[in-house]
Amino acid sequence: MRRLAEMTWPEVAGLPRERSVFLLPVGATEAHGPHLPLGTDDLIAEAMAAEGASLLEARGLETVLAPTLSLTPAPFASELPGTLSLAAEAAPLQVESVGRSLAAAGFRHLAIVNAHFDPANVGALRRAVATLEAETALAVAFPDLTRRSLAARLTEEFRSGACHAGRYEGSIVLAVRPDLFREEVARGLPPHPVSLVTAMAEGRKTFREAGGDRAYFGDPAAASAEEGREILRNLGQILAEAVLANLDPTQ
Repeated sequence: MRRLAEMTWPEVAGLPRERSVFLLPVGATEAHGPHLPLGTDDLIAEAMAAEGASLLEARGLETVLAPTLSLTPAPFASELPGTLSLAAEAAPLQVESVGRSLAAAGFRHLAIVNAHFDPANVGALRRAVATLEAETALAVAFPDLTRRSLAARLTEEFRSGACHAGRYEGSIVLAVRPDLFREEVARGLPPHPVSLVTAMAEGRKTFREAGGDRAYFGDPAAASAEEGREILRNLGQILAEAVLANLDPTQ
């Protein structure tokens, strides 16, 4: 996997148009409990992209990692210091602009790698994908992990909806950046098995309204690097499958 920001424009120009896949990680800058960094979703999205890229390259594809979108809608965490929430109406334009730039250069494949599940962000991504597919020649892969069929392939905590800064996300951070996991703090946090999915369905609009004053849901103390590596293998497979489903079988 190559990083777009580290390439020159002639190097990009030399990429095969039909066999190059641009991976766009989508994260957030938002509160993730007292034990995980504000950029947790960035770390997860980038790690998922790397796992998927390895599988795609094994199939003979070129993969290019675009700069991570770190400023996204995050209204659920907006009451907590450090959270930077992008206006929901601005969010689709970011993704659409990236896609249009790639399409203008003749590239065909974009994969959106999202690890930020605030409904405002997921909705913005869905709108952007629909626009790009309707108005450009891009094939856009967007494995939406909030869909039940994909969530079923992940952990029990993820499926429960109590998975913000809990065991699921904490495990991935331990696998990729253990230095950013505040171990002593996390091990002292009691489980908080409140489903954000249920809270959202009940009309809650923020973590505090959902009963998460400390911005975590799930069981941070149960996180492990081993589980994080297993989760990432599953995420990489999900991403690779979504991209391959868009490829022209004659190529």
